[in-house]
Amino acid sequence: MKKHFSILIPFLIISFIFSWQLNAQVKLPAIFSDNMVLQQQTDVAIWGTATKNSTVKVITSWNKKSYSAKAGSDGKWKLKVSTPSAGGPYEVTVSGGNTVKFSNVLIGEVWVCSGQSNMEMPMKGYMNEPILGSNEALATSSNPMIRLFTVTKASNLNPQDDFTGTWNNCVPENVSQFSATAYFFGLMLNKSLNVPIGLINSSWGGTRIEPWISEAGIKNFDFVTLPDKNQTGTLSPQTPTVLFNAMINPMVGYGIKGAIWYQGESNRNEPDRYLILLPGMVENWRSVWGVGDFPFYYVQIAPFNYGPVGLNSAYLREAQLKATSAIKNIGMACIMDISEEYCIHPADKKAGGDRLAYQALVKTYGKKGFAADGPVLREMKIEGPMVMLTFDNAVNGLTSFGKELSCFEIAGENERYYPAKAFINRNGISLFSQYVNQPVAVRYAFKDFIIGDLFNTEGLPASSFRTDDWLVE
Repeated sequence: MKKHFSILIPFLIISFIFSWQLNAQVKLPAIFSDNMVLQQQTDVAIWGTATKNSTVKVITSWNKKSYSAKAGSDGKWKLKVSTPSAGGPYEVTVSGGNTVKFSNVLIGEVWVCSGQSNMEMPMKGYMNEPILGSNEALATSSNPMIRLFTVTKASNLNPQDDFTGTWNNCVPENVSQFSATAYFFGLMLNKSLNVPIGLINSSWGGTRIEPWISEAGIKNFDFVTLPDKNQTGTLSPQTPTVLFNAMINPMVGYGIKGAIWYQGESNRNEPDRYLILLPGMVENWRSVWGVGDFPFYYVQIAPFNYGPVGLNSAYLREAQLKATSAIKNIGMACIMDISEEYCIHPADKKAGGDRLAYQALVKTYGKKGFAADGPVLREMKIEGPMVMLTFDNAVNGLTSFGKELSCFEIAGENERYYPAKAFINRNGISLFSQYVNQPVAVRYAFKDFIIGDLFNTEGLPASSFRTDDWLVE
């Protein structure tokens, strides 16, 4: 008996040590991995888990500085490290019972990219739905200064600490699977700023905006009901808060410069609510991120033939246009000129990505010499049967690129709109309709599907708009 016990003691000791070492493992969420990009010239957060009450040390190779934090009673720890100006590659070493080393780390500009299918749509396209120019773009996409992270789709009724995904190098086989809108956005930033760019794509096709807002954020909207956390069965990705919980919360606090967004088609029939929800979501993200009022730029949905059921999507586009002045540090990329009547996923994703980049380059990075916004109505004057319109964001004037302006309509007091003849002049646009002798209102491209034909001379399109406030049709 004693002999067997003496043999067992070393085994128990080894088992105890091995078990203790396993429990002592320092672990970081998936947003931290090889090939990651950290936001430059700031204090970026790094966090994870370790043995409770243990000390975790982080060493950054760019300054060979050591940072430390103590894990709490729940094993969670968090600290901040100072980042230099753009550069790399570097290493980040994390130790606390074991050692985790992240290599090929770049310092640059990091952007979160989110929304529904038009943000999710990869560079390779969807089945029978191509991305314009994708083959050439992919063939030339190898770029050591761009890194890509795609969050795996997931939903949860409770905020999660981690998700699935990894940072990948920018090579054709990875770019082909990555968001086309986000890639073109990042590519232009990289070319213009000449710094590393990190793109985090967290999107899910067909989803409404409510699932992307946290529980605290949803409580600000009395017209949205929080989900029952005791519900069982398959969880719909349309449920409020569930995508924020699973696909945004795990990276909240990660050092970012800003966010881009392409969504709205699934909220098409509630434009008044969307006008409140969109800026509300932005403020919600800013609040939980804790890095200030970071810039947020979004793509206005393209015109599309949604069919006879539902609201004219121009009202949702109007809500998105109005949202540009709802809160600070927000902007919209208009794509009225690239719509497709029977495909809700416009093939020209480069236009949307580039126009998002113009927003960021001008408004966030202070670049000059080019435009970020298309024409926006400034004033309407009526003189007899003639209507005169002037526009902001058209310093060098307006153009239709040689085509007849065909998207304007005029209405009188009977609130019936008729096609208008419109002409570009030095001061803006003059228009009239032979069917309206006493005009009171004008609208432009205010249809479910239509291809816009009004631009500034920089080639950026005007959004659909109206001057009336008549009841929604």
